[in-house]
Amino acid sequence: METTAAFTGVRCVDCATCFDPVDASHRCAACGGILNPEYDLDTVDLTRAGLDARDPGGLWRYAELMPFPDRVGVSLQEGQTPLVDCPALADAVGVDRLLVKDEGRNPTGTFKDRGQALAMTAAREHGATDVALATAGNAGQAAAAYAARADLDAHVFVPSRAGFTQKAMTNVHGADMTVVEGRIGDAVAAYEDAMADNDGWYSTQTFVTPYRHEGKKTMLYEIVEQLGWTVPDAIVYPTGGGVGLVGMHKGATEFQSLGLIEDRPPLYAAQSEGCAPIVDAVDAGRDHHEPWASPDTICGGIEIPDPGASPLILEALRESGGGAVATSDTAILDAAVEAARSTGLELGGTAGAALSGAFALADRGDLGPGDTVVILATGAGNKDADVLRSHLMAHGE
Repeated sequence: METTAAFTGVRCVDCATCFDPVDASHRCAACGGILNPEYDLDTVDLTRAGLDARDPGGLWRYAELMPFPDRVGVSLQEGQTPLVDCPALADAVGVDRLLVKDEGRNPTGTFKDRGQALAMTAAREHGATDVALATAGNAGQAAAAYAARADLDAHVFVPSRAGFTQKAMTNVHGADMTVVEGRIGDAVAAYEDAMADNDGWYSTQTFVTPYRHEGKKTMLYEIVEQLGWTVPDAIVYPTGGGVGLVGMHKGATEFQSLGLIEDRPPLYAAQSEGCAPIVDAVDAGRDHHEPWASPDTICGGIEIPDPGASPLILEALRESGGGAVATSDTAILDAAVEAARSTGLELGGTAGAALSGAFALADRGDLGPGDTVVILATGAGNKDADVLRSHLMAHGE
């Protein structure tokens, strides 16, 4: 396995055992906890001027803080997505600036590409031939694309309610796709059964591989750079499994440790009222979520009733000084439509949760007139074109 100079290993977030990345590919062998990539930051020579002078380079722009060098990376030129200033939305929310980090510009149209780029690199470096995961849709499409790039066979388990585009393109990229009746939990159960029957399959499942949240930390790196090395007053993120929140908090901590930023930005989780286990946990002051008994939201990307890494999500919200908010599906879809009509940006239904969440945060006083707010648009609007169009038709448009 070829790794970068500063990458020292993967450490368990529960028992703190550190492992050589050659030997530990997934969960902690001692206690089953989530593994987190670590770096010797004292050896990292990274400055604002040095980064400003670099070519964009996508994900691999931050080579010193990546586990693997770009020469072995599985890449489709993901990352370096635009941060789009939206004055009309800023006025509507009541803040000084509102910017949308448009992750729909990634190769398969979502931020999932960042995580799969590193997960597939790890899989190939570990000598895998087959990769597998369960997904609500977007991660499956990304996994199929990046597995094709890496010359790996992908096995993707999706619930029947996953979007047509995601299922179609998973198939087009050549993955072995199993469509499971029911919701994401049913797909996860089918995936786990298949993993038990196929010892050689390599998982790229969220928080099973240490590398998906590692890829997503680069969203924070880019936001800070794109804002001229200033930290926004809030980042609002549509939250299901929370991989991006955990990754961005890790990225902010690393940049702060290197002296590239002084403060970490407050992170806010935005969920649907139909599936809001993280919001419930924040409101109750808990360190762990309670599984959501009856998930019911049109936004499949954030319909995760039992997020396995909730302690990490809640820690990120708490340590950053952020919080959590839930809004109705109607408000979420209205927000996505408003973005399209006032700014031209196409937000998917899931991304609409971040914008409707910003409206709710402003209403309750968490956001104010002098604030700079970043909304994470985690996927392209055309992923949910049928949902958005149906929403308009239901209102007579």
